[in-house]
Amino acid sequence: MGNEITNDILLKAQEGDLDSFEIIYRTCVNFVYNVAYRILCNKEDAEEVTQEVFLNVYHKLKGFRLESSFKTWVYRITVNCAINYQKKMARERERQKRYDDNLGPEGHVNDPGVAINSENRERTINALLRILNPDQRTAIVLRNIEGLSYREIADTLKVSINTVRSRLKRAREKMLVIRKEVIKNEM
Repeated sequence: MGNEITNDILLKAQEGDLDSFEIIYRTCVNFVYNVAYRILCNKEDAEEVTQEVFLNVYHKLKGFRLESSFKTWVYRITVNCAINYQKKMARERERQKRYDDNLGPEGHVNDPGVAINSENRERTINALLRILNPDQRTAIVLRNIEGLSYREIADTLKVSINTVRSRLKRAREKMLVIRKEVIKNEM
């Protein structure tokens, strides 16, 4: 790949010359697609990531230093985009699975019984979340509803993983106590 892309082409592309960027695109597109495909093992996903990579390359090109290897730079962007895409898709599949699980065995959304149970469940979840302090509520939502890892939650909230664990533990304990009281009162 990188041999056909001269520093002159890179400099022109950095200055916004679209013809030079097109040369970069045509020279790199197969390389980028192949790397993405090897990571994702799916044609459509690799095509999606390839588009994302070139958007990133276009926006970040001004920051590329010519003393570095262009091929390595593009490779790093491709790998990062593919891994991030893979994580995003895994979270979406997990959310969809949880949603489907909540619909029941046949997915009867229009079944009044399922709709009532779903509404009751939603009300219960919201009531339990309201009893938590904002830090605990945020941790529970990010972990159990959004499916983020402890590391992702820690990074998002700019706290340590131990703080995340502590908040989740306290929140779960509080929710469990309240839930048991509600069930006892209903009997």
